[in-house]
Amino acid sequence: MGLVRRRLGSSLPEVSMAKIAWRKRALQLLDAYIGNASEEFGQSTALKWAEEIGSFEDRVRCYPLSYPPESLLRCKEKAYRRCHIMNRRFKIVYFYDEVKDAVIVMDIWDTRMNPKTLIKRIK
Repeated sequence: MGLVRRRLGSSLPEVSMAKIAWRKRALQLLDAYIGNASEEFGQSTALKWAEEIGSFEDRVRCYPLSYPPESLLRCKEKAYRRCHIMNRRFKIVYFYDEVKDAVIVMDIWDTRMNPKTLIKRIK
């Protein structure tokens, strides 16, 4: 970005970076899923988890509304969004708080579970 900015001067706008806050439950699930992946499938699978979480965080910092809305939670007051990870086996469920410029990660949901459990877990 430095080379492009030098050539174009200061005409490029600064991109604001949203903060990311993980709910305690989401962090606990993430730790459990990564630990299980490491034990059951090996270190390479655990590293894949870390890479996909990192890609998610990088994207939502710059573009918090870039993932699609979560259709299972459209009845909720907040506009929840989802990001599929690990070959669509899991969803990161989050919402964007524009006032605080923060992405709040609410849950990591295993898509093999009954969809009603996701609705109950998100309060």
